[in-house]
Amino acid sequence: MPLPRRGGEPRLAGTRVVRTTLPRATPRSPKRVGRGAPLLSHAQRLTRRRHSSEQVPPEPEQADFRSGKWLQERAGGDARDPRHTPLARMGSRQRASGTEEVVIPCASDSDSGSVDLQLSNLDDVQKGGASVEFTDSDIADIPMLPQESLPDNLRLLTVQEPLSETSIERLVQSIQEVLHGELKGETQKLKFLKSLSSLSQTIPYDENTESFIHRHTAEIVHVLSVLVQEEPLHSLTSIVRQEIFVTITDLSYQNVYLLFGSEDREDLLGLITKSIISLPATSTPIQLLKIVSNQAIEQECLYRETFEAFSVMLQSLVIKDPHLEFFDSIFKHIDPWLQSDRDHERERATTVMAQVLKCLSSYLSLKLPLQFQRLGNLVAVMALLCGDPQKEVAEEAAEGTHYLLHITLRLKYITQDRDNNSKNLKETLKKCRLLLEQYSLKRFYCCPYKIVQVFEVFLDSRELGQFIMTILDSLKNLPHPCIQQTAGELLTTLVKSAEARFEKVPEIVGVICARLSIITLTCVRQQIISTVSLFVSRPKYTDIVLSHLLCHPVPYDRHLAELWRSLEVELSNTTWVLWRLLRKLQKCHEGPSQEKMAYVAVAVTDALYEVLMGNRLRAATFRLFPQLLMTLLIQIHHSIGLTMSDVSIPSGLYAEQEVPTEVTPLCFAIQATKTLLLRTLCWQEFSIMEKSGGWTLLRGEGHLQGVFLLANALMERSQLFAYKILYLLVPLINRGNDKHKLTSAGFFVELLKSPMARRLPKVYSTVRLKAWLNEESKLLRILALRGLRNLVRHRDMREDIKSLLPCILNSLHETDERIILLAIEILLQLVKMLDSTTLATMMKTLLSLFGDVRQDVHCFSMTLFGASIKAVKHTEKKSVEDQVLESLVPLLLFSQDENDEIAKESRRVLTLCARFLNWKLPQEVYCKDPLYIKPNEVRRVCKFFVWRKKQGEDRHPRPNTNVFQGSKTSHQKNCCLVCRALITLCGYK
Repeated sequence: MPLPRRGGEPRLAGTRVVRTTLPRATPRSPKRVGRGAPLLSHAQRLTRRRHSSEQVPPEPEQADFRSGKWLQERAGGDARDPRHTPLARMGSRQRASGTEEVVIPCASDSDSGSVDLQLSNLDDVQKGGASVEFTDSDIADIPMLPQESLPDNLRLLTVQEPLSETSIERLVQSIQEVLHGELKGETQKLKFLKSLSSLSQTIPYDENTESFIHRHTAEIVHVLSVLVQEEPLHSLTSIVRQEIFVTITDLSYQNVYLLFGSEDREDLLGLITKSIISLPATSTPIQLLKIVSNQAIEQECLYRETFEAFSVMLQSLVIKDPHLEFFDSIFKHIDPWLQSDRDHERERATTVMAQVLKCLSSYLSLKLPLQFQRLGNLVAVMALLCGDPQKEVAEEAAEGTHYLLHITLRLKYITQDRDNNSKNLKETLKKCRLLLEQYSLKRFYCCPYKIVQVFEVFLDSRELGQFIMTILDSLKNLPHPCIQQTAGELLTTLVKSAEARFEKVPEIVGVICARLSIITLTCVRQQIISTVSLFVSRPKYTDIVLSHLLCHPVPYDRHLAELWRSLEVELSNTTWVLWRLLRKLQKCHEGPSQEKMAYVAVAVTDALYEVLMGNRLRAATFRLFPQLLMTLLIQIHHSIGLTMSDVSIPSGLYAEQEVPTEVTPLCFAIQATKTLLLRTLCWQEFSIMEKSGGWTLLRGEGHLQGVFLLANALMERSQLFAYKILYLLVPLINRGNDKHKLTSAGFFVELLKSPMARRLPKVYSTVRLKAWLNEESKLLRILALRGLRNLVRHRDMREDIKSLLPCILNSLHETDERIILLAIEILLQLVKMLDSTTLATMMKTLLSLFGDVRQDVHCFSMTLFGASIKAVKHTEKKSVEDQVLESLVPLLLFSQDENDEIAKESRRVLTLCARFLNWKLPQEVYCKDPLYIKPNEVRRVCKFFVWRKKQGEDRHPRPNTNVFQGSKTSHQKNCCLVCRALITLCGYK
């Protein structure tokens, strides 16, 4: 028989209860000296049930959460007493050769009633050196560091004599027959499993056995998978499952891992996990008392033993798991069951995970590289389970979380950068200790959000993201409302504590938006929304969160609308958040107009409406009112005449629904503007817009008229807002595209009526308006003249405006009626400041407007002509006398106009001309009746002009025939009669 090539190692005890006649291999006892002897005596007391029908006398139970003692004896009893801990009596070299490795620092609650992980001791650990392994030599340097006692469901094997070569060959032959055939019946299955288990015990001293098992690992995995699949999923009628678990445990102990390393092995682990956890709920002890049935009691015992074997199997995998790759795989398969909506499945999975964590904590020996990448997920799941409504689940989760905290502490120590992060680790440990000292042990594990506060200090940004995503993913299948409440508390607590250490924030926000529709509890919805509020209030994440929220179809559904309306940000950050949202809309107005409107412009407009409706950012709304109002007015201008088909909608945005046709970009902008006025208490301005049709004007070609109306309403009712907007528009006008400039300029020129306009520097008032007068855009020229008309009302600014007279006078030659009328209004205010030369030039231009078919132009040109006559100084009459004489006949003719206003104004100006010339006109001139029916009166008028001709030394009025062009035909007879009479009397041909 070959000599043993490995020393025997401590093994996990199986839970097999069926005897077998097959020969059993027993590992040869390694030779130990000195302090190693007590370990063997301890193993001899813990004889494996599988090889003996005698029950092992139970050892004193270790206090745990389920017993109500809350781990009071952890590290307070045998963990600190070397007489009760075999490892304590072993040398460091002997301990390193076995499976009992470094143990995480344990808590002691016996003295102060609080969790103390001996973090102060860890601060003193030597962190120098190239190696990053945390070994026993490091632990020895930590004073008073307690060590974990062995979990009470793990046992060391009895030392037995090795099998003979004949027995080994019989075992191999028996196994080969199964691998090349098939198993029929429970007896054959059990025989195969026990043969395989017995053969595994010969691996330490038989190289052929090891070679055989490794060559046939794939076949063994396949056979085990078939056995598991053949077992009924809804009942437990045989011990085949139990034997499978024990066999895998025995092989795992000999470093033959049937559940890891390939896809088939991972599938086997999934099948095994499902086969035990998905079993129906077993009867409770109370029910068993009512059922006087031995079969029921036996089935209950069979289940408990099978479940124990399953738990031990998983624990055997993590005893020697320095890189946590086995634990990672176990958690991946247990995780779905931890979040099951069935209480008994959740309880089983939680119990298993707690026991695996306890075992891992006891035998922890971590080395790089670590394969476990799901710490954030695990912490989240365990914290959720601590708030489970099932008392048993919560207690198991609390115990598992206790061990997980120990593991996390060691995990972070191993993975830290010794050179760069040693100071950070010390600060983290200090923060953790301070948090733990605030709570008693029981209170700590009963409050999931307190658990998060402690674990948060150890989680990096990636793990924080895992935590949140796990909580959010679990919301879709949480069975109990109280767990939803726990999830909400966990989210808000973590985001508040971790501040700006998150990654993948868009994904987090996206999941939140998707989960809102399935969360029914109002308090939980508010907690989830408050998580978004916390993210958006951090300047680092503001733009990221807003951009993601805006990538949803408009109009927003009721869930997303509730999110926008419920955003509640700290007062110091409200302006920042609203400004960043507003800035996204402003950027859409800065570039040249595109063929299609950017979708983000419509989305932001709808978002602003929802935010204003919620009124949670009220202070920021008042502070940013000028920017909000102007941006929304500009958006209205851009949206005129557009539909959703004119918007550049991202592909796939409306994949599950049609693009709405009943809404338009314009309706979003209008409703947001209305809501802004109401939320900022501009009720009177809103009423003026409603009564005067301001909203209708804003929607169409009269957009600028609507802007003028709103600006005047603000000046009249809310002067403070008007002044703020005036100063905002000083730089804003020069930005953006044409529509941006027109809307801003329209509001700006209307605000020039206010007294505050006098305080503006010239470069922002008269100089800017002069530049607009020379623009090609007719609308800008109109706005420039409108601004000058408003400025000229301020007497102290008229001298500055007088320098613009050449541009204003040129406007009289424009064809647009609005330009001419505005120019006349300005000149009426400046006419008294003009010299005689300018007056003569202007009056000559006005004479050409006397016959304009546009009644307002006709009337106001005569009004300005009359004002010019009155403005001429006595010493300068000669310079304008020709213009006055030339106006007499036109004025006389237009005094007979059928438009009463024009006729009245003509007679008034004619009187001014007569006074200027010191003439006394005959009363017939003022006759209101048509002259063509009174030829005698016409003759007298003509004789008067002939007489004045002679008196004026050939300085007589010359009729301007151009004034009749385009005139109305209602007085054609009168016009022709007067013309012929004047031409005849004056001697013209």
